[in-house]
Amino acid sequence: MILPIGSALPPSLLQAARDLATQDALFVDGANTAGWYARPLKKNMQAKPAPAVSKLLRQIGDVISSHELVQAAARPKSVVRLLLSRYGSGMEYGAHVDDAIMDGQRTDLSFTLFLSDPDSYQGGELMIDEPSADRAFKLDAGSLLLYPSTTLHRVAPVTSGQRLVIVGWIRSLIRDPGQREILFDLERSIAQLRQQSEQREVLSLLLKSRSNLLRRWAED
Repeated sequence: MILPIGSALPPSLLQAARDLATQDALFVDGANTAGWYARPLKKNMQAKPAPAVSKLLRQIGDVISSHELVQAAARPKSVVRLLLSRYGSGMEYGAHVDDAIMDGQRTDLSFTLFLSDPDSYQGGELMIDEPSADRAFKLDAGSLLLYPSTTLHRVAPVTSGQRLVIVGWIRSLIRDPGQREILFDLERSIAQLRQQSEQREVLSLLLKSRSNLLRRWAED
């Protein structure tokens, strides 16, 4: 399941991330954090773990993990890692799959949080491989794309301007993606029925099913 989430980041944190991204001294070669296969494919700049960067990324991680749609779709146990990345003209990230284990934790879902206005740069689309064709994503600033970490994906070359993003990884309480999708569909149905007083009996059954599936599937 690939899920775009609009306005995932408050304007104050969006601006703070943009301000940090202007500080050239904070950025190093992004290939430093790539695995052996992805290293030659990764051509971007990445913020190093300075105190100001770490503090902001923690704040953003808390906001993302508590977002209602992220909670429903990802069932996060933890945000494994966050990186602030910068792509200038000519930079890209070739086709790769994200590491299965980061910092001793399994990565179930990846996300890209877009910081730049889409009209401010050309190229730089996030391309996700699907059986029929690649799907291109270039969302509004402050919006987030959540997608399985199992996917083959790439960042198309930036031809002008600057692409700013925060990428992150989530370990889910629910390992199986099909089970996560079933629970997400239940959450959507529950949300639609919550305001309908005549549907209380149906709502109670859905809540019971959601709770019992969580008991069966969750890894605490």
